[in-house]
Amino acid sequence: MVNKLDTGVKIVRNVLRYNIGEGAIEELPKIIDKKKTQGESQTAVYIIDEFFKDRIDILSSLDINDLDEVLFISTIDEPTTKYINELNKFLMTKLEAMPVAIVGMGGGIAMDIAKAISNLLTNGGKAEDYQGWDLVNNPGIFKVAIPTLSGTGAEATRTCVMTNKSSGLKLGMNSDFTVYDQIIMDPNLTKSVPESQYFYTGMDAYIHCIESLNGSFRNAIGDSYSAQTINLCREVFQSEDMMSDTNRSKLMVASYLGGCAIATSYVGVVHPFSAGLSVVLGIHHCLANCIVMRAMHEFYPTEFKEFWEMVEKQKIHIPSGVCENLSNKELDELYSSTIVHEKPLLNALGDNFKKILTKEKVIELFQEM
Repeated sequence: MVNKLDTGVKIVRNVLRYNIGEGAIEELPKIIDKKKTQGESQTAVYIIDEFFKDRIDILSSLDINDLDEVLFISTIDEPTTKYINELNKFLMTKLEAMPVAIVGMGGGIAMDIAKAISNLLTNGGKAEDYQGWDLVNNPGIFKVAIPTLSGTGAEATRTCVMTNKSSGLKLGMNSDFTVYDQIIMDPNLTKSVPESQYFYTGMDAYIHCIESLNGSFRNAIGDSYSAQTINLCREVFQSEDMMSDTNRSKLMVASYLGGCAIATSYVGVVHPFSAGLSVVLGIHHCLANCIVMRAMHEFYPTEFKEFWEMVEKQKIHIPSGVCENLSNKELDELYSSTIVHEKPLLNALGDNFKKILTKEKVIELFQEM
């Protein structure tokens, strides 16, 4: 019998190339021009967080031309399979040939959408067809990530998370073909991030790695990535100015390393509960992680204490009472949307995770949030 955790992360592909440092975004035109010279098309697709729609100073660095397609993505809601299918259909009707590159610029949402579109353009079908492990059969379009938030690790991971509203499943295309080909990490792009969002997103990297290090599926490479990510997060969030130039650079590296860590291991208890909050209540992933930490003292006691010390140090507001006054139907949906995440819960709690996380226990934990 094959161990269910012994799949998907045994042979790991990392991002092939990266550029890092202030002003690194100016390297993008050279990368895209080279692909256009080598390819049969002169079109690149840019999937950009709509926050940058009026930032001419930044958009001019991309050197977008009339043959390129630009989609400005709303990040009010997290991506659904339906939304990704609509974007893919729109591009398929507009493009005369396959683009030479896909550029995903923004936080985790924009970068995940770009990964999903890259896969769909070459594999066909619908986004929900590929929710799971190693279901993508063909390499996607060459893709470049430009993170403008630090923490999700979307620039480094082998997945692109999306929610299927019909099934209630929040899961990505977990595949080596989902990994970005190149990353541009320019810490200047995180200067304008609101402090609370900077904290929530940065904590995704910290939480990825505490879950990995407390899990049963461990290896020396994943542990090393996780340990360094946590060290960098501590340096940033225990400092007096978490958004200094130095700390923004550190957090950008922590995000990348945290993504590499989780590409060779698994998350644990936090992320399944976070997925429940996202699917049922529509709470964004990184904030949902922080809310879930209200109820994690039993599973991660040392990290629970450290997390709340950093919250206090940075004077960040974490909402509470988000699961008060919910209907029985909503509580049932929270349970179903949590317990479906078998691999991380196996990693954290073992084969008997359903006996530990009974329906009553899961609802009790949600009510602590």
